[in-house]
Amino acid sequence: MRSEDGGSGRQRSFIEEARRAQIVEAAKEAVAELGYARASLARIAERAGISKSVISYHFDGKSELLEQVARQYLDAAGTAVEARLAEAGGPVARIRAWVDAQLEYFTADRVGFLAMAEIVTNHRGEDGSRPFDGMDEEEIEILTGLLMEGQRAGEIRDLDPRAVAVVIQQTMSGLLIGWAHDGGSLDVATQVPVVVDFIEHAIVKEKT
Repeated sequence: MRSEDGGSGRQRSFIEEARRAQIVEAAKEAVAELGYARASLARIAERAGISKSVISYHFDGKSELLEQVARQYLDAAGTAVEARLAEAGGPVARIRAWVDAQLEYFTADRVGFLAMAEIVTNHRGEDGSRPFDGMDEEEIEILTGLLMEGQRAGEIRDLDPRAVAVVIQQTMSGLLIGWAHDGGSLDVATQVPVVVDFIEHAIVKEKT
């Protein structure tokens, strides 16, 4: 990956940053429409209205470019979720905020979600490794921690935090996959509160 100064000892100019953003956006659209394998640099360049050499100037190749597309999307999602968690009150409210914020962010940009999902599923590093393999595990660990926090506060009933975190993650993934595969026609806005309410009723400790 090129350094922030492009290897020249200087910071990238505004124009260079704008060009990189343009290329990333074109790559995102190409992957969402064509799939990971068919989104070649030539097709990305054509979509951006530039030559392949311009992409090669800013990125070391397709691998770096598409990894940047996915990481940029996921970083922004993480920032959005963290902001919602910071605003939430107790443990149950934080779990609700976590689920709601994730679903809200992912479904707000279908093109970005499709591109991210394609890249995360298919991308391999130069050494054959899968750099995004630990992504689901990280999310499960976060949710497990929130559930344990709720148990300590007496708000979450007696349950296996990790097992329930996996179920919640799979429930959310199922909704998102269904939404993505039906062309985006599923009215997610009406489904999200149903999912959130279902999860809350499944985990909250009954008052005695």
